[in-house]
Amino acid sequence: MPGTWWKTWVPNITMGLSQPVRAFLFCSTMKLSCLSLCLLSTMCWLYLTPTTGNKILRFGPCMISMNVNEIRASFTAIKATIQAKDAIRTISILSYPYSLHNFNVDRCCIIHHLLRFYVDKVFKHCETEDSHVNRKISSIANSFLSIKKKFRQCNEQNVCDCGEEAIEKYKQILTNYGQLNITSAAMKSLGELDILLDWMEKAH
Repeated sequence: MPGTWWKTWVPNITMGLSQPVRAFLFCSTMKLSCLSLCLLSTMCWLYLTPTTGNKILRFGPCMISMNVNEIRASFTAIKATIQAKDAIRTISILSYPYSLHNFNVDRCCIIHHLLRFYVDKVFKHCETEDSHVNRKISSIANSFLSIKKKFRQCNEQNVCDCGEEAIEKYKQILTNYGQLNITSAAMKSLGELDILLDWMEKAH
């Protein structure tokens, strides 16, 4: 019959096998397919689900997984010590002339600059005479370095838009930082880390 002639050429691998054997082969094939599907689903779930304690924060086109609670816990443990070293209370690095919390445009751009700012200009100059404090600072610095690498990978594919307001805000942060000597500016910036963490978590 037209349209069915080709069927005579297709070899039937189950031809000649008994009905129970054919049923067994069919069920085995279905089980393998289901197992493969389950494994694939599990792998996708593990890939997309952040590890315990992590949060997925969105900054423009970039979605970054980070353990904010761990960073905050390390900072809380040394916050009083760090802020006690800040003798100049008339200047704020992040909140002058207006708070970082009021800045909600071009978040991708500003977080890109602030991650680099803390890694390059803050943590490197925050060594104290207390080894416990230094370990906590090192832990926070390593977390920021990891986040910075993740963000750089995203930013290579999705370049952040940097509007005039974002550029001016970052320039103001650098100006505030430059009004103090390096150690004082770094310690003050570290002491304001909770301001940055609160702002970052608004992206959750």
